[in-house]
Amino acid sequence: MTTTHRMKAPMQAYVDTLNRGDAEAVIALFAEDAAIEDPIGTPPKHGQEIRDWFHQAVAMKARLALATPIRGSHGNAAAMAFTVTTEWEGRRVAIRSLDVCTFDAEGRITRLEGYWSPDDIES
Repeated sequence: MTTTHRMKAPMQAYVDTLNRGDAEAVIALFAEDAAIEDPIGTPPKHGQEIRDWFHQAVAMKARLALATPIRGSHGNAAAMAFTVTTEWEGRRVAIRSLDVCTFDAEGRITRLEGYWSPDDIES
C-alpha cells in the first residue's frame, strides 16, 4: 500500500462510515492521542470529546459529499473538500468545509483540522 493510499483510504472511510451513521467506526480511524480542531480557531477536542463529537454528528444526521477527490501529499497529511449537510439549531444546513488530516505510521488520523467559517454555511 502506498503512503498516499494509507492517507486517502482512512479519509474515504471517514466519509463512508459517517454517512452510514456509524460513529464508532469513525472514531476507530483516529489514534488514541488524536486532536480535532474543527473549525480552526476553536479549542481542540481530545479523547472523550472526540467520541462525543462524532456521536453528536450522527445524532444530527450529518452527511458528507466530497466536492473533489481526496488529495494526498508528499508528507503525512491529506485533505478533502466537501459539503456536510446536518441538522443545526433546528434547521437543515449545508456547510462547505475543507479537512486536513495528519497520520501516524499505521495510517490512523492524529490530527484533523476543519477549515470553514460562518460564511460557508447555507440554510
